[in-house]
Amino acid sequence: MIYISQITNTVSKDLRKSYPYNVPSINNLEQLELRQPVTFIIGENGTGKSTLVESIAINAGFNPEGGSRDFNFNTQNSHSDLFKDIRLTRTSHRNRDGYFLRAESFYNVASEVDRLYEDEPSDNLIKNYGGSLHERSHGESFLSLLQNRFGGNGLYILDEPESALSVTSQFAALKRIKDLVNRRSQFIISTHSPILMSYPGAEIYCITPNGLQLTDYENTEQFKITKYFMNNYKGILSELELYDE
Repeated sequence: MIYISQITNTVSKDLRKSYPYNVPSINNLEQLELRQPVTFIIGENGTGKSTLVESIAINAGFNPEGGSRDFNFNTQNSHSDLFKDIRLTRTSHRNRDGYFLRAESFYNVASEVDRLYEDEPSDNLIKNYGGSLHERSHGESFLSLLQNRFGGNGLYILDEPESALSVTSQFAALKRIKDLVNRRSQFIISTHSPILMSYPGAEIYCITPNGLQLTDYENTEQFKITKYFMNNYKGILSELELYDE
């Protein structure tokens, strides 16, 4: 099920001279087609993938720091104005659920969940999150959100979720993503994880100096470098001069 089918950059030529609009991945972005229930946006640090994903989430009605559309807390205004200069083309299908999950401000989201419960105790609130998120490890909290809060028929935007997840937890996340896709959900995910981006049938957009380019899984740097390292790790560690003489 697709809720957002296209992202269009409407930034003026003059504005593209300033940050973050002058970041090549954003400057050269015209349109981005989303044709599958799961879309990955990948790239090196500093290439603008989190900025782009953040702007998509805000434009879709989510709180800049994360959470559902009902969350309106504000810890610090650190997001850019890019969300004002992109246009989302929505299909006729309307999602009933949704969530923006970002690694860097997840602590703030967990704090807001606890605050909401303290202000108005609700069994449903705790049930939806599987209990207080602060009473669990970072990775356990992420999985709890996927398992308990994400209910399906939703738009879920995730920014580097693997930062909190072990390898086995990433496998669990893949399975849960499949369950939610079967329940008419769409995912837009920025990631460095070759495990997550292996999701069957997903489209992978790689950020390049010329914009975003659709690529096959085995052609991604994440796949090729990880495979090379696993097959040649001793040689690589030797080249990095990590062995004692």
